[in-house]
Amino acid sequence: MTSDDSGSTDELGREDPLWDDLLEDARAIAEEYREDGWDAVVLEPVGTSPVEEAERTGLDVDVTAEEYELVAELIEDGDVTISAADVYYRPLAAEESDQRVALVVERDEESETAVFVPLSYDIGDCRSVFETALVEEQLLIHVTADPEDGWVSFSHDDPSLFLEEADVRQWSAE
Repeated sequence: MTSDDSGSTDELGREDPLWDDLLEDARAIAEEYREDGWDAVVLEPVGTSPVEEAERTGLDVDVTAEEYELVAELIEDGDVTISAADVYYRPLAAEESDQRVALVVERDEESETAVFVPLSYDIGDCRSVFETALVEEQLLIHVTADPEDGWVSFSHDDPSLFLEEADVRQWSAE
């Protein structure tokens, strides 16, 4: 996914209204947080991909270097400790689509800081990651600009929040 002034497009260069709607929702919800006195950071990922490596497993969320530095500074300086999260899963725009989108709001209730992480992923490409996450009852989301330089991980103990019920039923039936 890319983002520019003319709207985002999918890998084939087509307009992607589902992604645009998700980003608009993220910005609107973040503004509500700000009105309530929270600091809110809204990421605009350029891609989401499954990762299954020794040092990390889950979903890599690719962001710009500037966005990564902002999140890394918040978390690594110890000023922000994520203690809660909300997952807003969006229903599919088209039947039989493998594309999924969700908005994750990572929150530190004490410092009133929230990091908004919009996700767009292909369920077929991510199946192995989700199957493992369901068994282990933990899905890790890694925000990174370049995995060689590091990443910030967020943990979710209910991976089913990122899936359609039909996905899990289909996998169980196979």
